[in-house]
Amino acid sequence: MTLVKKFATVGGATLGSRIFGFARETLMAAALGTGPMADVFYAAFRFPNLFRRLFAEGAFNAAFVPLFSKEIEANGVEGAKRFSEEVFGVLFSALLLITIAMELMMPWLVEWIIAPGFAADPEKTSITIRMAAVMFPYLMCMSLTAMMSGMLNSLHHFFAAAIAPVFLNVVMIGALFWGLWTGAEPLTIAWYLSWSVLAAGILQLAVVYIGVRHAGIDIGFRRPRLTPNVKRLLVLAVPAAVTGGITQINQIIGQAIASGKEGAIAALQYADRIYQLPLGVVGVAVGVVLLPELARALKAGHVKEAANTQNRSIEFVLFLTLPAAAGLWILSDAIIRVLYERGAFSAENTAVVASILAIYGIGLPGFVLIKALQPGFYAREDTRTPMRFTMLSVVVNTGLAVTLFPLIAERGIATAEAAAGWINTILLFSTLLWRGDLVWEWALAKRTALLLAATGIMSAALVYALPYAGPWLAPEASLLSQVAALGCLLSLAMAVYFASAFLIGGADMGLIRRNLKRKPKAAPETTE
Repeated sequence: MTLVKKFATVGGATLGSRIFGFARETLMAAALGTGPMADVFYAAFRFPNLFRRLFAEGAFNAAFVPLFSKEIEANGVEGAKRFSEEVFGVLFSALLLITIAMELMMPWLVEWIIAPGFAADPEKTSITIRMAAVMFPYLMCMSLTAMMSGMLNSLHHFFAAAIAPVFLNVVMIGALFWGLWTGAEPLTIAWYLSWSVLAAGILQLAVVYIGVRHAGIDIGFRRPRLTPNVKRLLVLAVPAAVTGGITQINQIIGQAIASGKEGAIAALQYADRIYQLPLGVVGVAVGVVLLPELARALKAGHVKEAANTQNRSIEFVLFLTLPAAAGLWILSDAIIRVLYERGAFSAENTAVVASILAIYGIGLPGFVLIKALQPGFYAREDTRTPMRFTMLSVVVNTGLAVTLFPLIAERGIATAEAAAGWINTILLFSTLLWRGDLVWEWALAKRTALLLAATGIMSAALVYALPYAGPWLAPEASLLSQVAALGCLLSLAMAVYFASAFLIGGADMGLIRRNLKRKPKAAPETTE
């Protein structure tokens, strides 16, 4: 399977998950708006989600995948199976202890870390504590899911791992439908959602476990032991866990600050869901596919192949995220109105969430480039350098959020996250370049400039067309008219951008096809 097909497989499955996520958020907006129960649920859900990124996706995509890939190259599937069983025993035991400890500490965690701004409302705090306790075991399910997803990705079985997140959205949509159909109170709907998160975690774990069995590996439980392989994994995983959770770290800091204003947490979440579409479809696809590809190429001694794969991935990211960023900035108000403005979600809510989305749009290319640059470190078993950059970006994010929130409220938190993302991107890029692990290509720099020009042409077309679509996008227009108008604008943007990019030379389909379809070289013979 070629690199571009792998991107398409993971990106397509992630797109399906994000579409279901939009449906979920639309129902959530209609049921809860930006009211207190929306704040409570999102605050409670953010905590297990943070730990999922720290202990699961970040740690295992960065540390487990290169080591598992090396085991496959060196010792075949049987060696990889033995390694995975060693890791599974340690991971399961550690997660069980962490879950028990966090459940006991939940009142303190909510009051001091998750939502300190709820302190003035004891009832709100109490509900958040109980909902967080219900949802926290989701961490255990998702960490084991992430491990098995890493195995599947290393074995070039991408679909099951990519499609698993769909089930979270499907189960939550079912809970929302039931709540709305029965006319349940917001508090009751929030409880339905909390239990649905736990149920979805169990279902996702089952999906990837079946996928691993289908790929030919039957994982058994081994007594937890710190074998040399497990020790090496832990050395790599601790900094990788911090690095992989950068977005969640910054978001939970923003949430703690935003909890001082009612509706702020929910507003940030609604905007986050929109920009997660391009971030997920492009960023997750690149990150998931690129890491095992680089790890295997470097293990086989194909340095030039690894450099080409890295650069083509950066080009792929810029080709898709630059127009997406401009589109989010220009069409933010229309997007939020069409997706959310109904039921408990008012026109005032639209204005606030749209302004947050526009700022997230500026940060989008940076957020996605991080996914394309970090594997350049992880594939070389360097997880400490990205961790240092992450910590610096967290400091920047915290300082800006604290400074800007009193001035521009939720927009200040979004600005802080976008700035921190770009700083991290610049540090990762410049360090890879300085080390020689990233090969500078003037052709890539030229194409980037031309892609920016194509994005500018697209933006001008959107700005010109937007007033004509205004009456169809007005709040009093029917939903069908709004959807049709937004669809026309998006179609216009895509047509203008792709035509401009190919006409002026920002994108060369022939070059992309030749580079991305290039077959990996066979591994050289070794006497090890």
